[in-house]
Amino acid sequence: MLKGLGGLSGLGDMGKMMKAAQEMQAKLAELAGRLDTITVEGSSGAGLVRATATAKGELKSLTIDPSIFRADDREVVEDLILAAIKDTQARAAERHREEMRRITDAFGLPADVKLPF
Repeated sequence: MLKGLGGLSGLGDMGKMMKAAQEMQAKLAELAGRLDTITVEGSSGAGLVRATATAKGELKSLTIDPSIFRADDREVVEDLILAAIKDTQARAAERHREEMRRITDAFGLPADVKLPF
């Protein structure tokens, strides 16, 4: 009686896909929370300026060695600060990609799939 409705035989697969999507959504929500707690540190000037950020890229702290505070070196200090922040942001972005890769690998998704965050 259901012969003409051949597509219904795939409903079990659809259920599996929905379950997998829900699991992925839960993992992504868990990751979103973890990204706020994972911290990375970047530096410049052989560690004279260090910045700390979350894996989401939110800057949390900036540490500057007092030995670089001389009025005639103001531009150098500014450059070191910017370099440390950029280094930290690059490390945060890489950590974010690593965490996303773990999820895509766990679900057998291609590495370049774009997920919601």
